[in-house]
Amino acid sequence: MKPRLAFIALALAVATRLAGQTPAARFDNTRLDSVVQYLRSQVDSAFPGAVVAVGDHNRIALLAAVGHYGLDDPRPITTETVFDLASLTKVIGLTTACILLVDQKKLDLDAPVQRYLPEFRGAGKEKVTIRHLLTHSSGLPAWRPLFRETETREAALALVDTTPLDTVPGARYLYSDLGAIVLTQVVEHITKTRIDQYLDTAVFKPLGMTTTRYLPPVEWRDRIAPTEMDTAFRHRMIRGEVHDENTGRLGGISGHAGLFSTGPDLARFAMWLLQARRELPVAGRPVATGRLGTGITPSASLVAEFTSRQDLPPGSSRALGWDTPSENSSAGTKMSAHAFGHTGFTGTSIWLDPDRDLFIILLTNRVHPTRANTKILKVRPHVADLVVDAVTDQRP
Repeated sequence: MKPRLAFIALALAVATRLAGQTPAARFDNTRLDSVVQYLRSQVDSAFPGAVVAVGDHNRIALLAAVGHYGLDDPRPITTETVFDLASLTKVIGLTTACILLVDQKKLDLDAPVQRYLPEFRGAGKEKVTIRHLLTHSSGLPAWRPLFRETETREAALALVDTTPLDTVPGARYLYSDLGAIVLTQVVEHITKTRIDQYLDTAVFKPLGMTTTRYLPPVEWRDRIAPTEMDTAFRHRMIRGEVHDENTGRLGGISGHAGLFSTGPDLARFAMWLLQARRELPVAGRPVATGRLGTGITPSASLVAEFTSRQDLPPGSSRALGWDTPSENSSAGTKMSAHAFGHTGFTGTSIWLDPDRDLFIILLTNRVHPTRANTKILKVRPHVADLVVDAVTDQRP
């Protein structure tokens, strides 16, 4: 089977399971309902509206919406509401692109960034590797206001590429949007196409993720949850355009932010990843059979590498692109050591626990009307703990 056809075949198999396979009794429905009740209690406190999706590699066990769109839009949120994913873009988009390119041997995790991006210049940068970028240990600063310092996408990228390191590569963990922007350019140089076009062709369309994209069209606006009243850059309520100011300067397209999506679409993605991890032997569970080792579909071992803690630098909780549970993490207190996930500034999160064959997706617009509301920091881990408690066949 040709590589692209193999990936499409897998996507169709996932879509079939999503649509109609008889569910297995492994979730306590009463406890899942408590997740929805808890989220309802947080409406107009932690966020205006939210969508939660819970399931395993085979199906969605819970898909529910609570709350409303926002201050000037009292319509109820639905399970088809589109949310600004913010930094979930880093894992759903950018990291997945890197997995595919490594699988195709077009990207070497331990190669210097300069092999792919000669424009990445400055003292010490010859030692920065792709692995450093994915683990946020490159030595780059966390952020700089590109939207104020530059006027065009080209100028913003050039400024990122020439931003000096402030730490020796590999010596410190510092979550860096700048590093993700550098990695975006690496992907674009390798694929010779913009990252939005590459992801649409290589990931979203094959997986049937029809409501996942950058730059959502105008006709989507009424079903997109508004985010913040932007007082720093665009000076208007943001709805249907990326919340992140630097991504706005980059034309709405970057590997660090910019994707919009829905609960059902992200459930498809999560099921695909969990199926990939099920290819690996786990004590007490038969190895699943599938077509994940061919063509552009990544091998289970490669997916496991990307989603496992790297210990770079020592003590860091980061995997490759993904994060893993740590003290006070949004993963809560009950997920296994092999769980992996990520959060987004707008109030989004995704966690997957391959030991329990479990995914938890929470989408909110907690920054509406202002980012000053940080109650989501308590909501995420509590939701995660409630969901783990609802898994009836607990695994260690």
